[in-house]
Amino acid sequence: MQNLIPNFSKHLFWDVDSTHINQDKNDKYIIKKVLQYGLFKDWQLLQTFYGIDKITEIAVKIRDLDKKTIAFLSLISNTPKHKFVCYTTKQSTPKHWNF
Repeated sequence: MQNLIPNFSKHLFWDVDSTHINQDKNDKYIIKKVLQYGLFKDWQLLQTFYGIDKITEIAVKIRDLDKKTIAFLSLISNTPKHKFVCYTTKQSTPKHWNF
């Protein structure tokens, strides 16, 4: 199996050594990074490798996705927004920038 990590944008994994990321064991980390900070080409690569079902399965458990990401995933996966933890759970201290 080909290692897809080098094909993602370099800014996604700035905080770790990307050579140590295992695309099978670190799927939650990779999916979260791409959903939060990825470019369209990163999304396409993510979707090709993991598929919509796996991405949605992990995304519904992420606590800090933005509203646009939730709306997009909800639409393409046919998953109601209220299934996403970040949609129903609000942070006690909201982010300074809300856009």
